Amino acid sequence: MRILYAIQGTGNGHLSRSMDIVPLLKKMGDVDVLVSGTQGDLTLPFQVKYVLHGFGFVFGKSGGVDIWETYKKSRFRKFLKEISVLPVEQYDLVINDFEPVSAWACYMKNKPCIGLSHQAAVLAENAPKPEEADMIGKLVLKNYAPVTEQYGFHFAKFDTNIFTPVIRQQVREQQVENKGHYTVYLPAYDDTRLVKRLSEFKDIKWDVFSKHNKKTFKQKNVYIQPIDNEKFIKSMAQSEGVLCGGGFETPAEALYMQKKLLVIPMKTQYEQQLNAAALKQMGVPVIKSLKPKHSDTIREWIDNGRIIKVDYPDTTQQILDMIFQKHAPK
Repeated sequence: MRILYAIQGTGNGHLSRSMDIVPLLKKMGDVDVLVSGTQGDLTLPFQVKYVLHGFGFVFGKSGGVDIWETYKKSRFRKFLKEISVLPVEQYDLVINDFEPVSAWACYMKNKPCIGLSHQAAVLAENAPKPEEADMIGKLVLKNYAPVTEQYGFHFAKFDTNIFTPVIRQQVREQQVENKGHYTVYLPAYDDTRLVKRLSEFKDIKWDVFSKHNKKTFKQKNVYIQPIDNEKFIKSMAQSEGVLCGGGFETPAEALYMQKKLLVIPMKTQYEQQLNAAALKQMGVPVIKSLKPKHSDTIREWIDNGRIIKVDYPDTTQQILDMIFQKHAPK
């Protein structure tokens, strides 16, 4: 059986999940991997057949998506060309993790496309929603990568066809301890802003992983280093707590490792607002920005933050088996 597994490469969450899913798929058929997007930082441990520009979003440096940079790098004609030439008809099964090129190629060629992503879960009827509705954001999420059937991952089983997160074996195998520092991953903020705000909490050692700097340096009590997958996981495993954006994989891994968690969802990013609503419902503190008006909440979290108990069993193989049973050609 020929399988196409298509991954959204904007950010690291989809890529990190693929590290567990692809080896399992390879046991089930002949797998080709597609990655589109321009903002991922992880090196994948398997061959990628299709590396496409796709249609992704560019992180800004002040807490949100950089709309202008996203527009400049969109290259819409290239995106349409990639859709037209991708040979999805050659595959028996297309599995899609919120990847737009393969999704639209399947749509144009009337080819079934099975969504297996976090985005499939956040819009589910019973999944938590933010108080302020974002109709444009909802429209983008629903139409960015159209699929014929979808299965989703979320922080909890809020609805049918929603499963708990895929926690990488690399994370499951970590020795979890507490060495007192706080791990930070806020890719939508630049290093200058992070140092300025975090250094105000003088009694804390901040271990920051940065998308905006290729060199390691220390300023006051803030240690800045470029993103490194192994170092980041180890830092989280040895931390007192994790301060991160409102993505999916990093908060899920922090919860799995029983770390205190504080999230700052990106502005103008509806998916992160949905994630924040779910985390808030579970008891995780959420703030809107790094502005000084939120300093009291950060201090309260440092001094009295609690660990949210979760149960994230390893069910990835069972989920793939179910998808194959329902959708693979007989």
